[in-house]
Amino acid sequence: MTSRFRSLLLIVATLLLATTSFAATSATPSKSKKREARIAESARAQRHMTRLRHKRAVAHRAAAHRNTKAVAKTAVAGKATARTASLSSASLSTRSARSARLRRRRSHYVEQFYTSSYATDASDGDDARGEDAVVRQAAIDALGNMNGTVVAIDPSSGRILAMVNQKLALSEGAQPCSTIKVSVALAALSEGVISSETEVSTGGRSQMTLTQALAHSNNAYFEEVGRKLGFAKVSYYAHQFGLGELAGYHIPGEHLGTYPTQEIDASLGGVGKMCSFGEGISMTPLQLGALVSAIANGGTLYYLQHPTTPEEAVNFQPKIKRQLEIADVIPELSDGMTGAVQYGTARRLRTNFSEEQILGKTGTCSKDGTRFGWFTSYANTQYGHIVTVIFLRGGRPTYGPKAAEITGKFYRNLYDHNFFAEPPAATSQNGLQKSVSVQQ
Repeated sequence: MTSRFRSLLLIVATLLLATTSFAATSATPSKSKKREARIAESARAQRHMTRLRHKRAVAHRAAAHRNTKAVAKTAVAGKATARTASLSSASLSTRSARSARLRRRRSHYVEQFYTSSYATDASDGDDARGEDAVVRQAAIDALGNMNGTVVAIDPSSGRILAMVNQKLALSEGAQPCSTIKVSVALAALSEGVISSETEVSTGGRSQMTLTQALAHSNNAYFEEVGRKLGFAKVSYYAHQFGLGELAGYHIPGEHLGTYPTQEIDASLGGVGKMCSFGEGISMTPLQLGALVSAIANGGTLYYLQHPTTPEEAVNFQPKIKRQLEIADVIPELSDGMTGAVQYGTARRLRTNFSEEQILGKTGTCSKDGTRFGWFTSYANTQYGHIVTVIFLRGGRPTYGPKAAEITGKFYRNLYDHNFFAEPPAATSQNGLQKSVSVQQ
């Protein structure tokens, strides 16, 4: 029994071993065939597979390149943003610094004024008994509440038709500012240094004629002309034109004004500043009125007279101080004074009056906390001329163009009262005026 069992086990084991060996043998050729099938792919299939592998590699490299470019762009954009932010910050910083410097500069040059531009009692205390009532009222209305004086003169005789705020008009005067240019221009024309069309350098490549310089009140032009003339000639002509001496004939309370006996120090601008701003000079409204009256009448410098009674006005007799040799150069000067009113510094006059031709010159400057505004002019009408000087004192609202604006109101008031519509009435008993030369 045991022997049979062992034999049976041996047979079973043999069969199992044979089966296992057969299975192994059968499996090995199958794998070989599959491997051989892959190796035996056709040339067309191989080319197809190569193309596929190539496309995948190209696509992979392209994607990698795109990713690299995107990263680079992001980095560049980041740098540009940072640079822009840095530049913007620097620009803002620069602008802020510049603004701060300008603010400091402005605050450094801000001028303080201590005189009021306004007054309510300008004409209090005036003696108007011998004045022209129409002219005086026109002047009072035009001046309004401004701190200043109005002097109106008949240039054919030297008679003061009206003088509002006589205390200021007869005072020691003030720096003439740019109105001094009228005297300098006459001197230069008389000496032949310039003509109305002579171009003078005003800095850099800029040049200007006398007509333009008077119209626009160019300081550089007159500084250069003053240096060409020299102090001796500037002073000589200024005195000939009445500066540094009394303009009136026995007018109570009139002051002299001052004119330097020598050129002011170079640190103050020398003769150049004397001729552009009137530096170092004190001129009265009467002195300026007498000079412009001589221009208006062709060269006769009259003593100004202020009648104090109606009888004095009726018996008025002109008194000649001297004859100025300026008749030939007045036309060249007149173009610039006309230009000042038409398109220059005095054009605000025309907002109130444009019916008659007006010739004039403005002036603006300041000293010791007081600002000065000058305007001198004459109306050129078919029935004669009237010369006006308006002098204002005060602060920032006070300046030459403002005086010109007030002058326009003055002429408008005269025009509305027919002042320019007929010849002036005779002022002497026999209807004639006889001028006499007087040495005072």
